[in-house]
Amino acid sequence: MGEVVGEHNGAHYYTIGQRRGLNIGGFEKPLFVIGTDTEKNIIYTGMGDDHPGLYRQGLFIPLADEHWVRKDLQLKSGVSKKLMARIRYRQTLEACTLHQKENGLYIIFDRPQRGVTPGQFAAWYEGDELLGSGVIQ
Repeated sequence: MGEVVGEHNGAHYYTIGQRRGLNIGGFEKPLFVIGTDTEKNIIYTGMGDDHPGLYRQGLFIPLADEHWVRKDLQLKSGVSKKLMARIRYRQTLEACTLHQKENGLYIIFDRPQRGVTPGQFAAWYEGDELLGSGVIQ
């Protein structure tokens, strides 16, 4: 709603989707972190675990942060491929399309993903074989 509801010790301590540690009560539904601005030291929250701000259809990994285990299967710029990916350890693999561009890799999921967080890793697979991973921007 655009109003300040509390203070914190630093936006860099919070991650997208986090609920614990906010120490903010009195709302109809629990608050979740839906965004952070570490330069301005601001945390943005949304009410309820179904808040649209918790979900993203895709993500971007800069070229310098891409790491291909299977270099022989590395996508060339302008090429797209349907694969499976995950954005957190032990998450069920999700269908997606990788789009390799000159500046990096875009991963667009078939279903929106909860808690896509800059600084964390995404990993992509063909079947159950890990092809690569990278740091989400």
